[in-house]
Amino acid sequence: MGSVTINEVRQGFYLDSVALMRVARTIGLMPGVEESALMMGTAANRQIMRDARVLDASGEGAEANDLVIGVRAANQSSAMEAISEAVRQLDQPRTQSETTSWRPKTLRQAVRSAPDSNLALISVPGDYAIAEARKAIRLGLDVMIFSDNVPVNAERELKEEARELGRLVMGPDCGTAIIGGVPLAFANAVLRGDIGIVGASGTGIQEVSCLIAQNGGGVSHAIGVGGRDLSREVGGITTLMAMELLEDDESTKQVVLISKPPAGDVVRSIVEQIGKSKKPYTVCFIGADEIELPENAVAVGTLQAAAEQALGLERLKGASLPVTTVEQERSRVVGLYSGGTLCAEAQIIFRAAKFPIESNAPIPGVAAVAGETSSHIFIDLGDDEYTQGRPHPMIDPGVRDEALLAALGDPAVGVVLIDIVIGFGSHEDPAGHLASVLGSAPANRPLVVASVTGTDQDPQNRAAQMKKLEAAGVIVASSNADAASFAVNSLPEGN
Repeated sequence: MGSVTINEVRQGFYLDSVALMRVARTIGLMPGVEESALMMGTAANRQIMRDARVLDASGEGAEANDLVIGVRAANQSSAMEAISEAVRQLDQPRTQSETTSWRPKTLRQAVRSAPDSNLALISVPGDYAIAEARKAIRLGLDVMIFSDNVPVNAERELKEEARELGRLVMGPDCGTAIIGGVPLAFANAVLRGDIGIVGASGTGIQEVSCLIAQNGGGVSHAIGVGGRDLSREVGGITTLMAMELLEDDESTKQVVLISKPPAGDVVRSIVEQIGKSKKPYTVCFIGADEIELPENAVAVGTLQAAAEQALGLERLKGASLPVTTVEQERSRVVGLYSGGTLCAEAQIIFRAAKFPIESNAPIPGVAAVAGETSSHIFIDLGDDEYTQGRPHPMIDPGVRDEALLAALGDPAVGVVLIDIVIGFGSHEDPAGHLASVLGSAPANRPLVVASVTGTDQDPQNRAAQMKKLEAAGVIVASSNADAASFAVNSLPEGN
């Protein structure tokens, strides 16, 4: 008897994508459930659900403003129970909101009810994000746009208008910010201090801000700009505005810039802006060629080096790692990352050591790829190609399981690199999940080396996460860069 697919369509129903992914993950673990998804009924999303075999005839008729609940299960009873549980969880927030307090349904109502507000965080489908952001800036609010799938020309036009109005637009696809000590989206509980951060990368901001906090420093503001802000099409509008804001901010004594290599014209604009500043700058353009900077700026190649430079330390504190050399026949490294910038940092360290690497290999099939190439493999599992219709691995670490088990069972792999990113919005216990997966791995599995991006004040508690990893036999490094360096040093010569 084959699987059963059942949909329920809720017309005109919208809930934040992160909340939908959490519900999908919960029902996906129910007995008999093979696959589950909760997605808005756009054409692109319906195709994703169709490919995952969780779309039936009723879901095919959904519109963009409809929510589709899709379940594929071993039998009718299991599918119906999962649908019922999804409905129960979706209805729960509405019931609570009706019995507690009134919530505004529009930005205008929100501003009227809280006239001292100065920032709007927008997380709606990309088709609507720009319209809502435009309303916000015209109401006098700065904006953080968590949403992605926004056309780049629309981003440019919005940021140009915001600049004219004196408003800051963080994003689209801005995953992390800390404004005046308040963490937004995927951010961490860090101390207030005098170091300002401007970053196109969410996990880059998280790693640097957490390393600063772990070593006694603090952050004044961390301004996320979105992954495309430093492109030629957008021109670094938000980055340049953020630099101006931090220049005028008395609590900020120095600034750290984090990004993958910006477009050439944008680099020139940034360098010119740095030259006008009275504050010292640390510039971390991961993977960029050497650039000439003004006297008040220092270029560094890794996130760890950015934190060290900002703190004025030669070396961050942290436990020393054991000296280990893997066997020649198991001398391949596989890195499975939830953070794109953390993945890029590890690749930079391997390239500096002259090791051949291959990035974003196909999933699944890491074992097959590893067996057919002499390169070390690095995969950003948070990339859009791996998260379509699935939660981000920071939300659901189970996204990494298939690739992890493949790597652990590959006789050519000697080291598996893992990043654990905790904080607000992340999974409640990613280390515990990893430990459970390792419990089913072969006895002669490769070394597993991890770092934990976070602080002890985060909901998951960094120290507690590290203890769980160590108890599971994981080698725990003090930083992502240290983990990658350990992997490099564990390889026999000639690899």
